Amino acid sequence: MKHTMKLQKKPFDAILKGKKNIELRLNDEKRQQIQVGDKIIFKLDDLDEKEFKATVVALHHGDSFVSLFKRISLYDCGFVGETSVNEAVKSMREYYSEEQEKKYGVVGIELSEIYWATRCLTDNALVLRYITGEKWRR
Repeated sequence: MKHTMKLQKKPFDAILKGKKNIELRLNDEKRQQIQVGDKIIFKLDDLDEKEFKATVVALHHGDSFVSLFKRISLYDCGFVGETSVNEAVKSMREYYSEEQEKKYGVVGIELSEIYWATRCLTDNALVLRYITGEKWRR
């Protein structure tokens, strides 16, 4: 199955550059439809029409971001350096309220294999992946 999701520039770039391979979301009705093996088209949340497609290789569910972050790597979620669980949760509050988190729970969508990119060939590594179909690895 194919899904489409929008991303802001920072997480969009982090996934493309291999600095993030788990996308964090509420486990709302739309995300509950996602299964391992599905493809997701990620679109940059602006007018540039940049996008890429990735494969879902694992789903990590939690009642809260705190419980999820205790089981998965903060680094794989795009948090770098000395980021603590509390700092990561605070960062997620920019996107989701505590009420939303309690209502839906959360999911970490683990990604692999960027298949193609449109109008997003910004560096040689991405061009190489685009041409050869190389599997995405850190």
